[in-house]
Amino acid sequence: EVQLVESGGGLVQAGGSLRLSCAASGFTFADYAIGWFRQAPGEAREGVGCLSNSDGHGYHADSVKGRFTISSDNAKSTAYLQMNNLKPEDTAVYYCAAADGCSNYEEDFGAWGQGTQVTVSS
Repeated sequence: EVQLVESGGGLVQAGGSLRLSCAASGFTFADYAIGWFRQAPGEAREGVGCLSNSDGHGYHADSVKGRFTISSDNAKSTAYLQMNNLKPEDTAVYYCAAADGCSNYEEDFGAWGQGTQVTVSS
């Protein structure tokens, strides 16, 4: 069974940092890309970034570039989203998802985690 489990969310003050983890199981982690998405209350889900575990290519959304970094550890089948200099507008539920390769389209991601809440206070 394919499974993605996010952890690491919480409440942090503006300017602080959090690291989210996405533990994967049920598939060959190194062959896939992991995307990170977020959804704020009343807003559509948006892509944060993606990293291909097979070739190391990926991207970060302009809204988080320079503050967030996506990485992965193939030996642990775990992806990470390091978030620095957090802002109140980063408050959202954060999701990780798996796809054959990095894509800007949610429908290309076939497996999703349950999400983890990140709240940034001002």
